[in-house]
Amino acid sequence: MDPREITHTVEILVPPRIHHISTGGHLQVKKGSSVRIECSATGNPMPNVTWSRKNNILPNGEEKLHSHVLSIENVDRHKGGVYICTANNRVGQPASSQVVLHVLFSPEISVERPVVFSGEGHEATLVCIVHGETQPEVIWFKDTMQLDTTERHIMETRGSRHTLIIRKVHPQDFGNYSCVAENQLGKARKTLQLSGKPNVAVFNSPPISQYKDRYNISWAVDSHSPIEEYKLSFRKLPQGHEVVGNAIDSSSSSSSMSSSSSQMYGSGLHAHRIGSNMGGLSGLSGSGSYSGYGNVIHWGHNDWRNVVLPAVPVSHHYAQGMSYMVRGLDPDQHYEATVQSRNRYGWSDLTNSFVFSTSSNDGPVDLSTFHGLSDNEMRDLSVTFYGSSAINRQKLGLLALSSATLALSLLVA
Repeated sequence: MDPREITHTVEILVPPRIHHISTGGHLQVKKGSSVRIECSATGNPMPNVTWSRKNNILPNGEEKLHSHVLSIENVDRHKGGVYICTANNRVGQPASSQVVLHVLFSPEISVERPVVFSGEGHEATLVCIVHGETQPEVIWFKDTMQLDTTERHIMETRGSRHTLIIRKVHPQDFGNYSCVAENQLGKARKTLQLSGKPNVAVFNSPPISQYKDRYNISWAVDSHSPIEEYKLSFRKLPQGHEVVGNAIDSSSSSSSMSSSSSQMYGSGLHAHRIGSNMGGLSGLSGSGSYSGYGNVIHWGHNDWRNVVLPAVPVSHHYAQGMSYMVRGLDPDQHYEATVQSRNRYGWSDLTNSFVFSTSSNDGPVDLSTFHGLSDNEMRDLSVTFYGSSAINRQKLGLLALSSATLALSLLVA
């Protein structure tokens, strides 16, 4: 009987093992560099190699990269971190090894608030967020003078957050500050402003009037010092302006307002006093100058109507505001308005345009969305001044304006 031969092929399964990473476990590069990291693995069957990033996605936006090579272009601080190479062939447990990518870069600074509003006797906090590797040294300046820690100037550091605290603000504290950060790779500077001026006002009246020919517009403003004066500007929206929510889709709106504002308070302008009937704005005649006791409408360019409204001294409140009845409007039309506020330190920035509309007919309008004044005050055809938490109110009577009379209802907290 002839002998028989049987052949058996045995494949030995070998769990994965990472035996080489081109950069070792740590890689240090400068910002802007390119990085290439290779990960080699063995095992039977041959493992699949993937790259991932600890507690983050990869720079390409993916969670995993199926390749033994990881390439990163134009490295910055956001691309630093721990990268993990994983080999898996479904035999035993996957093998993994990690690489720490350390990015060296010159200081980068951002500010929480470029303008910080405060008042005399209050506390002000200026904050710079500073990143850099190696760790930068941070110095604070007031204009060109370096600041040291004193009883009123407190400097704190928590991680990347660097804070300058100014206690009991004095008038001379207002102005420009800067934080300067420096390390071995460079220097950076950011400027902040400490201002005693009012913040930008916020309109708080409903967008639709209950009247067809007038609108009670109101706003609130935060100011550590009492408001002394307001500048209200309004106009009918020209044809071609598309109203989206309470925004205007036209670049001409802000540019024309800026052009008008730059000239409306200059020399040689004619100003028209407003009488008790503020309708028929186009029919006003005569000229005069603002005496500080009444309202003046300045005729600017691009059909803007500009009204100067004097504030009345009130017991101080941080939140202040005003309500003003705009008359002589056309029915069922869109209008836009802006306002500025002035206290003893100067004028606030101009608000963004606020869009409001008149009704097609006089009738009731839901005022439930208006939080500034009561319904009775909303219907008052007058000018109303108010402070926050207005409880005790005083009404002033009529003020004489040349031969005309303007009804001013002054609401003082």
